[in-house]
Amino acid sequence: MGAFSFWHILVVLVLVLLLFGRGKISGLMGDLAQGIKSFKRGMADETTAKTDEPAKSIDAKAESAANVRKETAQG
Repeated sequence: MGAFSFWHILVVLVLVLLLFGRGKISGLMGDLAQGIKSFKRGMADETTAKTDEPAKSIDAKAESAANVRKETAQG
């Protein structure tokens, strides 16, 4: 039981091409490519959303601290 030879792989590829047809395989590959692009876009959006969140919370905390300082200075 050795590894598959070139001929084994070639026969399997020909059978797959005959069973599914050229149009079906190219359609599947197009769907796969769109899925990968969508996944990458989603990961990029998630990364930017995560980096934006801490900045907003830090700004809110800084404003809150500034308001507390103003109130204590005034009263």
